[in-house]
Amino acid sequence: MSRAIPSRDEWLVPTIVQLELFKWMSREVNEDRADQVIAFTQLCVVAPLDTKVALTAAELCSKHRLATADAIVYATSLEHGADVLTCDAHFKNLPGVLYVAKTKP
Repeated sequence: MSRAIPSRDEWLVPTIVQLELFKWMSREVNEDRADQVIAFTQLCVVAPLDTKVALTAAELCSKHRLATADAIVYATSLEHGADVLTCDAHFKNLPGVLYVAKTKP
């Protein structure tokens, strides 16, 4: 990766990411572990979904053919001047995205 990963106090976590993490962790692992992950995200900068981000996300859904949650993540990053660090291929060619391909175990 060409850019350094920032310290945790500079990590931006959209509330939609908290929802997705909790939903997935509860289903795939267990609710106690999901609670721990959410507690960790609360040590970061949590970015709530507001009207401006929601409307930007709506535009991004059409412009980049993103799912709603992905568009919210991307709109949040744009609003805060942050990069998106992801292994989600839906973001692969978007400006301001640091895409890291998943590796097989």
